[in-house]
Amino acid sequence: MNSAQAAPPLPGFYGDAPDETHPWAVHDRNRPQPTVITPGTFSTPEVPGKPPSDAIVLFGGADGDLSKWSSDKNPDEATKWEVVDGALQCVPGSGYIRTKEEFGDCQLHVEWAAPAKVEGDSQGRGNSGVFLMGMMEIQVLDNYNNPSYADGMAGSMYGVNPPAVNALRPPGEWQSYDIVFRRPVYDGDIVLDPGYVTVFVNGVLVQDHTPIEGPTGHKARVKAKPFPEKGPFKLQDHGNPVRYRNIWYRPLPKRVVEGGLDGKLSEETTAAKRAEIAKMIVEDASKLEGRAKWLRMAESLIYHQDEAVLEKLSKVAEEQAAKLDEASDADLEAKKGEILEANNALQYLIKFDRIPADFPLAEKLAAIVKQKEWDKKK
Repeated sequence: MNSAQAAPPLPGFYGDAPDETHPWAVHDRNRPQPTVITPGTFSTPEVPGKPPSDAIVLFGGADGDLSKWSSDKNPDEATKWEVVDGALQCVPGSGYIRTKEEFGDCQLHVEWAAPAKVEGDSQGRGNSGVFLMGMMEIQVLDNYNNPSYADGMAGSMYGVNPPAVNALRPPGEWQSYDIVFRRPVYDGDIVLDPGYVTVFVNGVLVQDHTPIEGPTGHKARVKAKPFPEKGPFKLQDHGNPVRYRNIWYRPLPKRVVEGGLDGKLSEETTAAKRAEIAKMIVEDASKLEGRAKWLRMAESLIYHQDEAVLEKLSKVAEEQAAKLDEASDADLEAKKGEILEANNALQYLIKFDRIPADFPLAEKLAAIVKQKEWDKKK
């Protein structure tokens, strides 16, 4: 199932109301539900796991499909890397490979294995690399009982930040990288968000929200610069026949600085979104009747003060207040649930300054609830 589930029947006047930088109320029933996906399965040394249902598979392995890859130096040419026993294997000297598709912020899963036969040491043993957007390398290297310079070890942000620990398995065994990548975001020359990388090696955290200092390189200090919105994912040919399998990624939602709406927003963006939510609720209310209609209409005032809506609500309130004046005790008891619901809604609106404290129906409902002692817990 890939669509969002219907919102549960929560009350409409519940958590703290929206404010100047948050368009949603706390526990807001109008907030969109998360999309439902099917989670994947974990890999074993023998069998690669299954990606989540919303993942974009770049190389699965079983069918040997290289249609999503090309030569990095000549993107119009097919890669010279080979599929061997269901794994994508580097052909030394053939050059880097790149994805035909480009991506930005993502969750990336990559599994790799260094040659079982140990040859060389330090950077000359099982060397490759995962290049995010083709610009920033997460190092691939056989560092099992094989030390090298710390910022060039497996799981490092190459040349910038070493992995917190060395969590590698022996050479020949499959290693897994799970990477969360957030690219740098600029407005001209102004850094809005430097970008970050989080990396798990074989399930162990080795890069903890590490800030991106710029495109990585060899020997040279990195320098901050804007990244494009999207770029290819690359695998490095460093002269070793490193193998890869089970490569997939999931695009991530936009951050606030990119126009995302989950988080603390600017006052201008918040006001626009609150007006949009209020309009949606008013349109929804137009399809309802009776008490459900006016309660839903009142709910729109939580997000946006609309004089036309407030005028309609005041008219309904006058009619309801007149009916209460004529109601007997038996009538009130019969409508206890409705009265409590309406009272809760109006008191909520008063608490957050959406309607005046002397709103006529609110005073009358509050008086009834107090007289009947319905507000006391029993």
